[in-house]
Amino acid sequence: MNETVSLGRIAGVRVGVHWSVLVIVVLIALGLARGRFPLAHPGQSTAAYWALAVLTSLVFLASLLAHELAHAIVARRNDVQVDGITLWMLGGAARLRNEAPSPGAELRIAAVGPLTSLVLGGVFTGLAVGLDALRVPGLVVEAVAWLAAINILLAVFNALPAAPLDGGRILRSFLWHRSGDRLRATRGASAAGRALGWLMVAAGLAAVLLGGSLSGLWAALVGWFLIAAATAEARQAELRGVLHGIPVSRVMTHSPVTLPAAVTVAQFLAEAPYGRYRHPAFPVESADGRVAGLVTVELINRVPPQVRATTTIGDVMRPLSEVETTGPDDMVMDLLPRLDASTDRRALVLDAEGRLIGIVTRDDIGRIVTWLTAAGRTQG
Repeated sequence: MNETVSLGRIAGVRVGVHWSVLVIVVLIALGLARGRFPLAHPGQSTAAYWALAVLTSLVFLASLLAHELAHAIVARRNDVQVDGITLWMLGGAARLRNEAPSPGAELRIAAVGPLTSLVLGGVFTGLAVGLDALRVPGLVVEAVAWLAAINILLAVFNALPAAPLDGGRILRSFLWHRSGDRLRATRGASAAGRALGWLMVAAGLAAVLLGGSLSGLWAALVGWFLIAAATAEARQAELRGVLHGIPVSRVMTHSPVTLPAAVTVAQFLAEAPYGRYRHPAFPVESADGRVAGLVTVELINRVPPQVRATTTIGDVMRPLSEVETTGPDDMVMDLLPRLDASTDRRALVLDAEGRLIGIVTRDDIGRIVTWLTAAGRTQG
């Protein structure tokens, strides 16, 4: 899930929001302003209900962010690189670059999320009790009590032993520790996730069809997401199994065609797409011959025709600091999630001295997987 708006960095972790967050904000605010608040404390103004409802929904999003930040911070402490956090309609997601190195690390990273939500639920509970004792208006106490309840509910739901929930990660760490096989553990956690998802879909549809409750649609939607995410996680694990032990040097394109940074866009277009300039992306070299970045045909096409003669490739390229890089001896299975999360879905392969020796794309890896899978079936 890619971010729509970046919120900067918190505790060194990049944080962004997807546009679908507006959906959950509106649904929560609507439910509180038109339902819970007027029923619990009638007689207040509509403006008061809506203002507090919107504020409450934003504090809830902050709670989700705290949950994901806890994952990210503990992940970094356990040698797992974190690309960032994105909040979206069904919660949040911390994008991890690599797998946990051990079952213990997996357990710590997974367990801290529900624990954080549970602590927040306790804090909001204590705050609600304190505010009530101070005779703060009941509507405010109601909002804080709702935050307490929703965080405790979030902790309990996330602790269910089913992937991709945190409880599924905890289950996987247990199965991994017991069997010593990460792939087998992932299959078990993913199967549990699909089972929970189908149960939620069935329960949600039953609530709609038999009970006439439209809230069942929300349960069915969450269940469908669990099924899709658990299935994707299982496929990712199978993919990692196929790629186990394969270095980047086995799949990369050696000595890729490069572009000098000083070449103008017009000069490039005069020669493309024929001859050597027939690729969709090119590493860019500076005047000293070192790699400076990556330029794609998409970036070049964005340059207005009237300035192409004076705009250089160096002006439009993505600088090296924003491009995914890897070494020839790095494992493909570790590079794969980074490629999937990257903008260009390709990485430059640099040697120990930082010299460009190759380029690898997501499609390159896909072809290798197809070949290895077909070869395995043939041998079987």
